[in-house]
Amino acid sequence: MKSDTSSIRRNRSLPIIEPELLGRVLASAADLSIVMTPDGTTTAVLVNPNAESMGNLGHWEGRPLRDFLTEESIPKLERVLRKAAIGEGDGLSVELNHRDNAVWQFPIRYTIHRVGTEGAILLLGRDLRQVAESQQRLVQAQMALERGYEERREYDARYRMLMAHTRDAFVLVSAHDGKIRDLNGPAASLLGARREELQGNGLGQEFRDRRNSEFVENLMRLAVSENDNETTVQTRRGRKSLTITPKLFRAAGERVLICRLDPEESVPVRDERMLQNLDALFRNGSEAMVFTDAGGIIEAANEAFIELVDFAQRADPRGRSLADYLARGQIDMNVLLDNAARSGRMHVYSTKLTNDVGSWTAVEISVSYLNNRARPAVAFLIRDANRAEAVRAPLVDQADTRSSGSVAELVGSAKLKDIVAESTDVIEKLCIETALELTRNNRAAAAEMLGLSRQSLYVKLRKFDLLSTDSED
Repeated sequence: MKSDTSSIRRNRSLPIIEPELLGRVLASAADLSIVMTPDGTTTAVLVNPNAESMGNLGHWEGRPLRDFLTEESIPKLERVLRKAAIGEGDGLSVELNHRDNAVWQFPIRYTIHRVGTEGAILLLGRDLRQVAESQQRLVQAQMALERGYEERREYDARYRMLMAHTRDAFVLVSAHDGKIRDLNGPAASLLGARREELQGNGLGQEFRDRRNSEFVENLMRLAVSENDNETTVQTRRGRKSLTITPKLFRAAGERVLICRLDPEESVPVRDERMLQNLDALFRNGSEAMVFTDAGGIIEAANEAFIELVDFAQRADPRGRSLADYLARGQIDMNVLLDNAARSGRMHVYSTKLTNDVGSWTAVEISVSYLNNRARPAVAFLIRDANRAEAVRAPLVDQADTRSSGSVAELVGSAKLKDIVAESTDVIEKLCIETALELTRNNRAAAAEMLGLSRQSLYVKLRKFDLLSTDSED
């Protein structure tokens, strides 16, 4: 709506403002009022008392307004001055960006008015900083939305590619109403229908003799169960027997079940009697058994292990490294794990078990690497070496007899000192070769295993010609 100034002039309803009041009127009518000459020199600057953030701009007076404008605003001012010079500037509006002290910038929208008889120009301005800040926040919010949208598209593309190319059959089911939210091609094939037909249907309706609500409740219980977390069903369309393994998670505030479908023929048959026997052997067996992860952290240990370590007080070893109980600590642990991972098992390894109070027990350890699972595990069978020696005593005596006989044959053909030295060298060389093999040629570990210094081991390696130029130091 445009105001009609002709009626004001005709009726003379606009009062004459006293000069001493005119400045206050102009200052209150605009955030910033500037009076300048036709060439752009500032003669007066009036700041609205409520616009305290602008501060004192009195130093603008007597200086060209161009000195307080950013580079892109100077051409705008030049156009305004040219139009004002030919009488076309009245009523125009222009937006100028001011700068002061080289760092302070603020935008102002001015309306142009010619005043007086000497061609003076009055600029009445409105501070646009709040508008600019709002626009900037709006732009930042828009950019954040765009980034969030792109990330969502990226995650959605990854999800779709995963669902389309995985060979396992998966179904996503709402825990609230039991309806299928999504499924992949293998799952649709097992259920005997197209994906489009199955989406939105109740999962329980796709199986024989199942009510949807009760079926979903059963899946929820299985999802949070620590023991049995699968169930066997038969499809309604193809009469296929499937095993369902559910997992529960939350997405956008909604609980969702992700169900893996496996044909019954692909599910390994469990021998419950064998499982019970193995469990009883672990719990009640006379041999110490320990299961660890691939790094040697104990996941389970039976009562025989607790008794063998002979704790001063009963403690749960789960979560601790088995190396904490070995005499040579991590060196023994590395030897056991490396050899088991390399060949799948290690038959006999002699060392000592220690406890927190410093007592020790000589043991023999057999290791098996269980790699037929997502997270490999290592099984340790630990025997008391004292009991084993007692059982093998007759065999050892026979071996000693044979050895004595062999040594006796050398008597008379060589001096006693030479016979003893030769026998000692053979045994010493055999022990060094065994230690190097167990530690995978780690000489520092082999030296500690044999109770030698590193320099002494090098001397013996040279003595028995066991140094090789390509071996690791």
